[in-house]
Amino acid sequence: MALDELRNQISSENIPKHIAVIMDGNGRWAQKQGVKRIFGHQNAIEAVRSATEGSAELGVEYLTLYAFSTENWDRPKYEVDGLMSLLVNTIKDELPTLQKNNIKLASIGDISGLPKNAQGRLEEAVELTSENTGMQLVLALNYSGKWDLVQAVNDILEKGMTSIEPSDIDEHLSTKGMPDPDLLIRTSGEMRISNFLLWQLAYSELHFTDVLWPDFRKKDLHEAIISYQKRERRFGKTSDQVKA
Repeated sequence: MALDELRNQISSENIPKHIAVIMDGNGRWAQKQGVKRIFGHQNAIEAVRSATEGSAELGVEYLTLYAFSTENWDRPKYEVDGLMSLLVNTIKDELPTLQKNNIKLASIGDISGLPKNAQGRLEEAVELTSENTGMQLVLALNYSGKWDLVQAVNDILEKGMTSIEPSDIDEHLSTKGMPDPDLLIRTSGEMRISNFLLWQLAYSELHFTDVLWPDFRKKDLHEAIISYQKRERRFGKTSDQVKA
């Protein structure tokens, strides 16, 4: 189906405020092309651009991309080094586009664990886009859901709190101030959340697609949102209560 036809099926009244994406399948895409895995990551930049532009055009307020997990350090050194280099260059190259589209860049995760040049480039881009008022693009870097919960609990313990509410956890997560994701998209056909936003995804709608991440385009984003809009979000209530 053509992109315009898909766009016409999307209701502007029910756009997810926050979309989270597990960008999976770069390595398998590269293997299908008969090239090294790093080429899959390099060819995924267009997918990031499509997801970002497509989300901003539809009025999504937050787009969080799972760019590098704490577990990804266990991958081959050449691949990790290539990913870090790609991160630095991509942030530099895409900064003018972020500014042009009024997109604010942010990050979650243990950024101190990244190479110094990556930290510097990221901090610079975050600062330069800090006054932008459009969609917020959040990069999850050196991130895991378990890390997020542990650092939140440690912060709470340091304050001497002995009894907490769910809101206390919310206030100490790296996503503080952001709404929980309405929609999680995972590419490549895998059906798991891989230690991503474990607390925040409690009531998110999940969309799995067989499309490998380097091939992901606005069409695939639109299909995910159309699927989302066909669902009834009940948050523990009955269908009759939601419709009342």
